[in-house]
Amino acid sequence: MFKQTMLIAFLFTGLVACKSKSAFNYSEAITAKDKSLEIDVKATEDKVSKYGAAQQFDSVAIAGENMEKIVQQKIDEINALAVPKAKGAEEFKAAALTYFKFIKSLYTGYKNAGNAKTDEERQAIVTELQQIVGEKQKILSDMQAAQRKYAEANGFKVQ
Repeated sequence: MFKQTMLIAFLFTGLVACKSKSAFNYSEAITAKDKSLEIDVKATEDKVSKYGAAQQFDSVAIAGENMEKIVQQKIDEINALAVPKAKGAEEFKAAALTYFKFIKSLYTGYKNAGNAKTDEERQAIVTELQQIVGEKQKILSDMQAAQRKYAEANGFKVQ
């Protein structure tokens, strides 16, 4: 009887550990996708600043469109990831997708501003972009809170 109880306890512990590990790996995969954007974001921001100052708006549009495609690729990769059978996994995925779609919307704005036909149209888009940028901290905080909640529910910590 004792051996059976120990076997059941061992199997249960192993099952919980596997779920926790898959939950952790999922979190890390999404974090890695975000980190993989850092170099492209920096390069694009530098280009857009340079092109904007020189009023090379067609180049701003190209830079925005290229970055938009890169972010969409990350969104597609997240959608392709198998969601673990872990507490809060769907909610974490939804928060991550909201965050990545937000990032993409910034670069869609760059593309649209660069493609604007008039200065007035461009200024309206820039004003809209400024409002979007104002939401960045909230979107980021929401995603981080969802990740912390997901981690806590699944027995691991995020760095």
